[in-house]
Amino acid sequence: MSEIAFRSTADGRFSFAEAGRADAPALVFLHGIGGNARAFTNQLRYFGSDWRAIAWDMPGYGGSAPLAAVSIAALAEALSRFLHQLGVERPVLVGHSIGGMIVQQLVAERADAAGAIVLAQTSPAFGRPEGDWQRDFIAARLGPLDRGETMSGLAPGLVAELVGDDPDPEGLALARACMAAVPEASYRAMMRALMGFDLRDALPRLRVPTLVLAGRKDTNAPAPMMARMAERIPGAAYACLDGVGHLAPMERPGLFNAALADFLATLPVSARAEQSADPGATPRHGTMGLG
Repeated sequence: MSEIAFRSTADGRFSFAEAGRADAPALVFLHGIGGNARAFTNQLRYFGSDWRAIAWDMPGYGGSAPLAAVSIAALAEALSRFLHQLGVERPVLVGHSIGGMIVQQLVAERADAAGAIVLAQTSPAFGRPEGDWQRDFIAARLGPLDRGETMSGLAPGLVAELVGDDPDPEGLALARACMAAVPEASYRAMMRALMGFDLRDALPRLRVPTLVLAGRKDTNAPAPMMARMAERIPGAAYACLDGVGHLAPMERPGLFNAALADFLATLPVSARAEQSADPGATPRHGTMGLG
């Protein structure tokens, strides 16, 4: 039986979940706007036997302290600080949705920040802040909160809009719970952080082994767009999960894990993390046994 431990960094700034040996190569998961570290429960359990599988809580999520000013660049800097505190160098970074944007930002700035990356159901750009589509997207997401609704009340409907065909019932429940737990202030800040994000010109600089992973039924990060994204990243692999919406790690964990495992099996030893034993993590909420 493997266990998932919930911890905080020594300075208390970041909370995270992990499974596996501290001396194993690191596989780090970054969640989306409606998630948290628990969104990757299935992945931590699945990959913890061979990897040091880690899922962070973004700043403002779980027990992680919020940032004074939120942007994709600031989140990438926070990720760099988080990895440094864990003693992790050149991990495999798996970024889902906004997590994938953060991964792009970090690796575009620092080519040695990762041994390999997975860009799952994400985008290299959100467009111009003055664009009509961008304003409408943000207004549709924040309007209900402006009218007094709550994240817990909105969660079932938001999740239902995001998933594809035949989602896993337990994964669906997990997705609702994660969405309901997002602090309203963090949700608002992350939505606004999308405005103006555009790294399309940086894609050719992502010169590490890369998997671009799409969902066929994903309307937030459409598969054709992600296929074009993969074409601009040198040597990138592309995979599309049939019937899957925007929440693949939770809605169809078997398909997501299989695609990720296939990619990890192709990596040379040099693409795997170099790390020391964790110098700065402290237990937070104990452990959760998983079969």
